[in-house]
Amino acid sequence: MAIVASLPTPGLNLFSSLPLGKDPTASSSPSPPPPPPIPIPKYPPPLKKSKNSANPAFKIPHLRTKYYKPVKDGGGVIASDGDRSVLVGDSGVSYLLPGAPFEFQFSYSETPKVKPLAIREPAFLPFAPPTMPRPWTGKPPLKTSKKKIPVFDSFNPPPAGKKGVKYVEMPGPYPFGKFPEEGKSREEILGEPLKTWEIKLLIKPHLSDNRQVNLGRDGLTHNMLELVHSHWKRRRVCKVRCKGVPTVDMDNVCRHLEEKTGGKIIHRVGGVVYLFRGRNYNYRTRPQYPVMLWKPATPVYPKLIQEAPEGLTKAQADEFRKKGKNLLPICKLAKNGVYITLVRDVRAAFEGSPLVKVDCKGMEPSDYKKLGAKLKDLVPCVLLSFDDEQILMWRGQDWKSMYPEARPSISFPAELDIASGSDDSGKSDDDCDNSDAKIVSSSPKMMLLWKHALESNKAILLDEIDLGPDALLTKVEEFEGISQATEHSYPALVMSSEDGSSNSISTFEDDSHSENFSEDDMYSDDEYYDSESFEELETSAPPGSLSIDLIAEKLDKK
Repeated sequence: MAIVASLPTPGLNLFSSLPLGKDPTASSSPSPPPPPPIPIPKYPPPLKKSKNSANPAFKIPHLRTKYYKPVKDGGGVIASDGDRSVLVGDSGVSYLLPGAPFEFQFSYSETPKVKPLAIREPAFLPFAPPTMPRPWTGKPPLKTSKKKIPVFDSFNPPPAGKKGVKYVEMPGPYPFGKFPEEGKSREEILGEPLKTWEIKLLIKPHLSDNRQVNLGRDGLTHNMLELVHSHWKRRRVCKVRCKGVPTVDMDNVCRHLEEKTGGKIIHRVGGVVYLFRGRNYNYRTRPQYPVMLWKPATPVYPKLIQEAPEGLTKAQADEFRKKGKNLLPICKLAKNGVYITLVRDVRAAFEGSPLVKVDCKGMEPSDYKKLGAKLKDLVPCVLLSFDDEQILMWRGQDWKSMYPEARPSISFPAELDIASGSDDSGKSDDDCDNSDAKIVSSSPKMMLLWKHALESNKAILLDEIDLGPDALLTKVEEFEGISQATEHSYPALVMSSEDGSSNSISTFEDDSHSENFSEDDMYSDDEYYDSESFEELETSAPPGSLSIDLIAEKLDKK
């Protein structure tokens, strides 16, 4: 309180610094401001943007703009620059360059098979111009390097032990006495068909290797072609791992991979594909394609969901959509998963219900819409809605069951009836009709599996079906002893020589390929592969280690 009381009276300015001899209210001419210590730099005026730019890619509108240019009914060329043109057809937007072996597209495997309605950007080529002058940098161009960098490829591999050079595989594999040859066509580059043991030899180092080409939601894109050839530069096989939408139709992906790259698919497991470059592949003579500098905008396609789909009125479609809300989905798809069995699952679900729903929660909207478009063509079916991130489908009016009226059953002819040895051909039609109630339908693949199991004594046909637990257990124990004796026995042939001594020659028939016959059948359908099996070269037991060999030695000593 003492400090407040000692302050001067209000109204008195204690910080006034005006001169006492001059009135501050007097008018006077303003004095010019002092010059700055550093002069202000004078910048040149900004350059005016020319209306006619060299490349139309620099004036591309933003993807969120409302650019909409309808496509004519005839399609065809919508823009051209000399020999370079942009085409629109049933396969979408494609680009034609002079000397190209085919029309270039951003995605070869995931382009819808429907003609687009409009384009979302001006039609221009996403490639570099044929002649691009050097931009002005204010400096002269660099001098060419006097150092010669050696170029290596499969036909000209680096010498052994050279430091700083990555591993390069030789061309091949070749049969004994043959050498690499320059090839121009695809058949000449692939060479002779691969044998099964050669395929296994090529695939084995790539099974646990993470050096691969990843194929995602865009499918096989144009720039992946050069990426595959860069893998082929050092290795004979390129591993391609597919995930997401393209895995619904893996046959389509494999077909485009072989057509566009010129290689051969030698093995396929799930979404992993092994692509062989060919015996006579040369990296220097590979087809060289220009690289796309950016992703073109996706055109406008017709809507997948219609208010009144094919064969339904609007009221019927709305009723199906209401029923679909309470319908349980047959499966839930994970993001970036492998959907190889999706088409088969949907077809099997249509056998029991006219409506099928697939849960796609957590996926991108564009992904499950692409899935719906693929299912519409592959199943086929009619799409009803994409509400709540779920695909609702109707099987349609033209739906036909996968199973004909007379379904295949597990019944074998007389020569395969091992247990009974009887022929049922003498039964009447009434007996056959009565027995059909107990016959379980099976696919041809299961019939083939049963046939192989019976021939290899790994299965048995029972005379009586209505057996008690004790009788059935007795049958199983008897069959178990027979099957073990068959599995652990090896046929042998003892031949005697002229001097009286006998030589034991054991012939091993490895039946392991009968268990894995589905793996060999994958190559037997293709003409490119030889039917020679690799298992025949490997014996299941070394000579002299079998019990029959010991018996033969004792007989020789006697």
